[in-house]
Amino acid sequence: MLTLQQIKANPQEVIDRLAIKGFDGAEPIARAIALDDRRRQLQLENDNQAARLNKIAASIGALMKQGKRDEADEAKKEVGALKESQRIIAEELDSTAAELHELLCTIPNLPCAMVPEGKTAADNVVEKTGGPMPDLPADALPHWELAKKYNLIDFDLGVKITGAGFPVYIGKGARLQRALIQFFLDEGNAAGYTEIEPPYVVNEASAYGTGQLPDKEAQMYQCQLDNLYLIPTAEVPVTNIYRDVIIPEDQLPKKNCAYSACFRREAGSYGKDVRGLNRLHQFDKVEIVRIEKPENSYAALEEMKDHVQGLLEKLGLPWHILRLCGGDMSFTSAITFDFEVWSAAQKRWLEVSSVSNFETYQANRLKCRYRGADKKTHLCHTLNGSALALPRIVAALLENNQTPEGILIPECLHKYTGFTIID
Repeated sequence: MLTLQQIKANPQEVIDRLAIKGFDGAEPIARAIALDDRRRQLQLENDNQAARLNKIAASIGALMKQGKRDEADEAKKEVGALKESQRIIAEELDSTAAELHELLCTIPNLPCAMVPEGKTAADNVVEKTGGPMPDLPADALPHWELAKKYNLIDFDLGVKITGAGFPVYIGKGARLQRALIQFFLDEGNAAGYTEIEPPYVVNEASAYGTGQLPDKEAQMYQCQLDNLYLIPTAEVPVTNIYRDVIIPEDQLPKKNCAYSACFRREAGSYGKDVRGLNRLHQFDKVEIVRIEKPENSYAALEEMKDHVQGLLEKLGLPWHILRLCGGDMSFTSAITFDFEVWSAAQKRWLEVSSVSNFETYQANRLKCRYRGADKKTHLCHTLNGSALALPRIVAALLENNQTPEGILIPECLHKYTGFTIID
C-alpha cells in the first residue's frame, strides 16, 4: 500500500508512474488527498472538542464547591452537548479513515524507474540469456507424453481423485520432485537463507498483508467455514512472519527460504498452454524471501537473480531473464524479473521464476519496520522470488534431456534421485 507521504509529496509524479502500469490514478489520488485532508481536519476538531470537554469537566467541581450550582448545571449541559458533537465527529472520522484505507488498497504499487513502458508480455525486455540449447529430433515428445511413456505422472488419476490440474506423481516422477525440492532448499541454505516450514493455509490478515486481498481473492482457494485461504506461494506465510514486527537494524537483512505446495485456482486459464505441467492448480515450489533496509534492497535483488540463474545453470537448462514492462507487472511489485526456460519439444519459453522488489508497498500493509540508529522506526523493503517452481522445470528437464535410451538426469540431482537416467 502506498503511503500518504509518497502520494502527497508529488501527486503528479505518482499519477505518471501509475500510468506505466496502465492505471489511471488521477481520480483516486485526488480523492485520497481530499480524504486525508478531511481526516486531518476531523482529527483536529476531535482533539479540540476533547480539550474543551476536559476544561469544562474540570470546572464543574470547582463551581459546585463555590456553591454556583446553576453555573455548574449549565456547564453539565454544555458537556452533554459537546459529547454528542464529539460522537458525531468521531463517527465521521472513523468512516473517513476507513474510506481512505479502502481506497489506498485499490491503488497499485509504483513501478520503479527501471521498469520499461509497455502493455503486454510482448513488451517485456530480454535482459540476459544463457544455457545450452538442446538439439532434439523432429519427433521429440512433449513432457506429458514422456510422463505417460515412463509412468512418471498420471494426469487422469489426478482428475479422478480431485480434478484437472492436480497431477499424481509416481515412482521416479515422485522421486524427481523430491530431489528438486531438496536440491533447491540445500542451495538456499548454502546461500545464507534460513529454512522455514510454513503453514499451507493463512488467515485474512496474512493474505491482506502481502497483497493477495483484496486484489486476488478470485484466484485463491478459500476454506469458507474457517475463513482461511490455501496459500498461492510460500511468500505469503513467510513474509507474514514479520507482520507487526519492529526489527532491530543490526538484525537485517532477514533471509528465508521455504518449500511449500502452492494452490491457485487459475480462473480463466484454458487452451494448449495449460497442457500437462504447464499450468496447475497445485504445484511445489521453493521460495526465497528477504527483508531489507531500503538502501540495500536493489543489491539484494541482484543477489536473488544471481541465485536463480545459478540454479538453472546447474540444471543445464537454457534460460533467459525478462525485465517486465509496466503493463505485465503485478499489482504489488515495484519491479519484477521473470526467468524462463526453453521447452525443446513444445518450442516455447516457460516461466519458472519471478523475482520482485516490492519496496515499502507490502511493508506498509504488514507494518514491517526496523528501528534505525536514529531510534525511529522506518518501513523495510520486502523482496521474494521462486527458487524454483517445479512443474515447468520438470517439463523442460524431461523434454530437453530425452534420448533414445531414456531421460538423462542432471548431475547436480544424482545424489538426490539415486538414479542417473529414467528408462
